[in-house]
Amino acid sequence: MQPTPKSRSIDDYLAHTDVIDWKTPEVLALANDLGCDSEAATARRLYEWVRDEIPHSGDAKHDIVTCGASEVLRHRTGICYAKAHLLAALLRAVGIPAGLCYQVLQYDSSSNRLVVHGLNGIYLRSVGRWIRVDPRGNKAGVNAQFSVEQEQLAFPVDTIRGEFTCDTIFAEPLPSVVECLRKNRKVAELLANLPATITA
Repeated sequence: MQPTPKSRSIDDYLAHTDVIDWKTPEVLALANDLGCDSEAATARRLYEWVRDEIPHSGDAKHDIVTCGASEVLRHRTGICYAKAHLLAALLRAVGIPAGLCYQVLQYDSSSNRLVVHGLNGIYLRSVGRWIRVDPRGNKAGVNAQFSVEQEQLAFPVDTIRGEFTCDTIFAEPLPSVVECLRKNRKVAELLANLPATITA
């Protein structure tokens, strides 16, 4: 299914918030530095920068937990949710509407534990629709790409295991996600306490 915005107002997907804090000087400067001639090229470049230049905290074995976009940029690390917050902020900083999307996935192959995974929705005026992208960060077995034609996220879902991709694009991060990021001080604690359901 086509991803659908939760809010009817496109302005909600351009808003500055305490988590998507795109008006901070560092975020604004980076967004402008990475800007390209076209909207799609700019969106792709910002996406690839966050995907490739901000290590996923779990992959990199970083200890610090980040949440807000400017905090992720300052510390140069974050898990999927935090990286999605930064990408949304960078896109909004250059006037490209962006929101948050979520999947429910099996945490690993050795357990039945389901957890919420965070990614992004982007509205491209040049094509007149929303697309989804996953800035989590690639590694062996993970090959997420920016594509207008065919969605290529980090993780395919297996419905038999109870996995699914939520088709709603949220203007704000899920409260459970923000609470998890702000409550857990170490990445190991955070990964042990990820939310399991998508509740707005």
